[in-house]
Amino acid sequence: MLTRIDLRGSQLPGVRELAGLLPRAGTDVESVQDVVRPILEDVRLRGADAVREITARFDGVDAADFAVPQAALDEALATCDPTLRAALEEAVARVRKVHADQRRTDVTTEVVPGGTVTERWLPVRRVGLYVPGGLAPLLSSVVMNVVPAQIAGVESIAVATPPQRDNGGLPDAGVLAACALLGVTEVYAVGGAQAIAVFGYGAGACEPVDMVTGPGNVYVTAAKRLLRGLIGIDSEAGPTEVAVLADDTADPVHVAADLISQAEHDPLAGAVLVTTSEELADAVLAQVPAQVAATKHGERITTALGGSQSGIVLVDDLDAGLAVVDAYAAEHLEIQTRDARAVAMRVRNAGAVFVGPWAPVSLGDYAAGSNHVLPTGGCARHSSGLSVQTFLRGIHLVEYDEAALADVARHVDVLAHAEDLPAHAAAVAVRQR
Repeated sequence: MLTRIDLRGSQLPGVRELAGLLPRAGTDVESVQDVVRPILEDVRLRGADAVREITARFDGVDAADFAVPQAALDEALATCDPTLRAALEEAVARVRKVHADQRRTDVTTEVVPGGTVTERWLPVRRVGLYVPGGLAPLLSSVVMNVVPAQIAGVESIAVATPPQRDNGGLPDAGVLAACALLGVTEVYAVGGAQAIAVFGYGAGACEPVDMVTGPGNVYVTAAKRLLRGLIGIDSEAGPTEVAVLADDTADPVHVAADLISQAEHDPLAGAVLVTTSEELADAVLAQVPAQVAATKHGERITTALGGSQSGIVLVDDLDAGLAVVDAYAAEHLEIQTRDARAVAMRVRNAGAVFVGPWAPVSLGDYAAGSNHVLPTGGCARHSSGLSVQTFLRGIHLVEYDEAALADVARHVDVLAHAEDLPAHAAAVAVRQR
């Protein structure tokens, strides 16, 4: 469990080589594309009939209509445990507060007198939000997907989430309650690749969407990849992961708990400790067995912590530790060191950074106000987590008057002829007569 990689006493390799040395789950999306492609094609050709058959085969639920009735949404909210509803309301309020500050404003730049470019920010018209429901019904993902879409001004929002046999073929009651609380009325009891196909092609009551967001398993990811272009996507989500950068001041009880909490998601979840302290590493390893034994999902956690995607990396100093976590580019990165904020400000690559002993990843999963839909698999090197910006498109509005065009016409002419595109030059020249 949690094998060690000792990088002390030698010069660290380059970023790419270092990234290849670090623990990470292998997710072979291509390996399932041959399974997913026929599902997508079946839904494209046969629509709701295909969805019904696929759902019966994979989820054990045979329903003539996969649209969730409004009455079921209303009942889920009405019967929601008051403490759960209060927790959802608080999470929504915090996520709204943070994401409201992400709204973009139109900006007009005067390039020259009489010539301006305005950047307008317009929301995607219709989005499909996927909420997983396999090993765990992620009702918090409803909040994380819906709130930024609403703040962006998306006018049409649909949610798809797997049906549950133990809930009469409806999705998880908590997921439905979260949808109802946020005013989402279009919810579909369909999961997996077939849900992405429903969003992409339309089926039953669901009209096609312009964009799909939300995490999912490898089949969902493969479907998003295959339909990308027909629809926009947020990312190709892989197994969840946490890295903890810690020194000898970190509490091993906290560190062990945080590694375990992430491993709880999935047997493929990654949990990596990067530390300057061998004593801390030993103490964390000593903590793990008892903490795992006290949890509900011990077998799942043990598999994740014992997998090749998890481990402990020993480094000489924090500079080396920062190089390692930047190469790893974790979905979630915790900093548990002296002067944690100063260290965190030096991090370049992470989906989200959790600073100090009182900001565990679990807080961000639910109620920090940040978004928990984050880049995985090293994609934090180039991609951001879900935000209001995900649902917005920048469109340039170009306005030049006759004098402003005339003033730049000679430069357009030169550049157009340099590219051997004389008709481009003529389109300007014809206006100068």
